[in-house]
Amino acid sequence: MDRKAWENRITEACRIAGTYLPQYEAVIETLARILETRDGALAEFEADGSKVTVRTEYRGAKVLKKHPAIAVAHECNQQALAYWKELGLTPSGFKKLEQGDSKKAGGFEELLSGLEI
Repeated sequence: MDRKAWENRITEACRIAGTYLPQYEAVIETLARILETRDGALAEFEADGSKVTVRTEYRGAKVLKKHPAIAVAHECNQQALAYWKELGLTPSGFKKLEQGDSKKAGGFEELLSGLEI
């Protein structure tokens, strides 16, 4: 999927979850770029025969190594998860946002809010 399609999909998911704010557009764009990169890496992996390991030469010895595209996809997934959480699009991220909204002012904050200055 391309970046624009990811942006639309993420924005729609945020709207459905009730977490969308226009200020999040830059975060949504960054997440879309990460996901586009991941999709490209996975496409490269599939085009290369979907072999998880590749044979390379290291200091004159032939060794098996994780396919570089898999490493890129894995890193992108980890980065994307952090963004999904911040946008409230995972169960734990959504819960965190909900709790943040429902926190009551306590003690001193409550006292200050009751003062009319």
